[in-house]
Amino acid sequence: MTKSALIVWGGWDGHTPEQSARLVGSMLEAHDYAVDIEPTTEAFADAGLARYDLIIPAITMSRIEREELTNLIAAVRGGTGLAGFHGLMCDSFRNEPDYQFMTGGQWVAHPGNIIDFTVNITRPDDPIMQGIGDFTYHSEQYYMHFDPSVEVLATTTFSGEYFDELEGVVMPVAWKRRFGKGRVFYSALGHVADEFQVPQMRTMFERGALWASR
Repeated sequence: MTKSALIVWGGWDGHTPEQSARLVGSMLEAHDYAVDIEPTTEAFADAGLARYDLIIPAITMSRIEREELTNLIAAVRGGTGLAGFHGLMCDSFRNEPDYQFMTGGQWVAHPGNIIDFTVNITRPDDPIMQGIGDFTYHSEQYYMHFDPSVEVLATTTFSGEYFDELEGVVMPVAWKRRFGKGRVFYSALGHVADEFQVPQMRTMFERGALWASR
C-alpha cells in the first residue's frame, strides 16, 4: 500500500521553506509516497489528519491556532510519524510548549551564525546513522533546549570561540523519540535547501523521516 505524507511550509523566507518542502517531497516520492504540500498551518486542522503516515513541518517563527495544534498532536500520539529539520521544525512555534514537548526541543541560539563545525555520530549502530562517520559542516551550529528523554543520534561540541561560556558544551544535532504511538525524528541541520546536497545530512534526514513514518 502506498504511504502518504503531508508537508506544511511557511514562516521566515530565509530558511527557504517552500524550496525545502518541495525537495523533501520529491525525496519521499522516490520512496513511493503520495505527498501533499500545503502553504498554511490550516492543513493541520484537517479532521482526517491522522490518515497520513508522516507529517513534516517546514515552518519557522510562525503561529498556529489551538485547534490546529491539538489536532496535530493527536495525530502523532495516535501513530502518525513526525520528522523535521533545523528551525523548520524546532523553531516553528515559539509560543507553544505543547508543540515543543512533542518535538523534543527548541532552538535558542546559533553563536557565530554560519560557521564550520563538526558533527559527531554517537549511535553508529543505529540504522539511521549506519555508515555515516563524523563530518564537518558549514551552517548554523544550533544551541537548543532539549528533552533529556530523546535518543540522541549525533552531537556537536561548542568551541567557545563565539561565546566563552559554551566551551566544551556537547549539544544534540539529531535525535529520535516516541510520542504516544508516533515516532519523531529531528535533525538540526538544514538552514537552507542547498544543505541537502551534503550527503551525510541528506542521508540522515531521509532515513530518519522513513523511520518516523507510521
